[in-house]
Amino acid sequence: MREPPEGPDLLATARAVLLDELLPALPAEKAFAARMVANAIAIASREAAQDSAWEAEAVARMAALAGDPRAFAAAIRAGRFDPGAAGHAEAAALLDDITRARCAVSAPRALGKG
Repeated sequence: MREPPEGPDLLATARAVLLDELLPALPAEKAFAARMVANAIAIASREAAQDSAWEAEAVARMAALAGDPRAFAAAIRAGRFDPGAAGHAEAAALLDDITRARCAVSAPRALGKG
C-alpha cells in the first residue's frame, strides 16, 4: 500500500513546477531542454498510471497466434499474417491494440486525447 502522493502525482507536481516556475526564469537557450524534460516527465507519469494488464494480454494473444513475442515477430517478417492469410485479422487487431496502448503513453494527442 502506497501513501499519497503517489508517483504520478509527484511527477505531475514536478512538471508543473518546471513549466510554471523554472522555465520562465531560464535563459531562452535552455527553454527547449526544459520542455523536453517536461515532456519526459509527462510520459513517465502516464506510464506509471497506465494499467499494465494489457501487456500480459498482448503476450497471451501472441502466444495463441505464433508462440512467444519473438516467434510472432518472425512470423510477421515471414509473411505469415499478410492480408488474406489465416490469422491476419487477429494479428492486425493485436498490433493495433499494442500501438494504441503505447501511444496512450508516448503520444496521446495522436489518439485524440490529452
